[in-house]
Amino acid sequence: MRFFLLDKITRWEVGVAAEGVKSIALSEDFFDDHFPRRPVMPGVLILEGMAQLSGLLLEESLQQRYAKNAKAVLTVLERTKFRTLVKPGDTLLYRTEVKSVNEAGGKIKATASRGKTVVTSTEMVFGFKYVDDPLLDEKRRQLMKLWMNAG
Repeated sequence: MRFFLLDKITRWEVGVAAEGVKSIALSEDFFDDHFPRRPVMPGVLILEGMAQLSGLLLEESLQQRYAKNAKAVLTVLERTKFRTLVKPGDTLLYRTEVKSVNEAGGKIKATASRGKTVVTSTEMVFGFKYVDDPLLDEKRRQLMKLWMNAG
């Protein structure tokens, strides 16, 4: 099973910051077990959505700054805090800001908010894995086009 926890990218400044949204539907598979009759989005999936947007931003930042293609792989979470629950019907706004990027990896500061309420905040460290796979590159291009033009 593949999780895409990002519906649309709403802000995109390579090397600087990005924002994206995820609408949380009651039909999400994870609500069947988390928790029956009291559906709550698992915190790890909120982090995954933040990591997906953050990784894309770092990959594009690497390409712009060093003309290299790599896959960003999450390696460390720092100062992660969960402040409130996310339920069906909520819309999350992911915000991510590049703190640093080099040829080995990068660091991001990220938040997930519901309206004006911060739900989760964290700093993420990513390493770059260099992979030469034209099919993977094409899939990423298609997804970026979809996310950037959604709506």
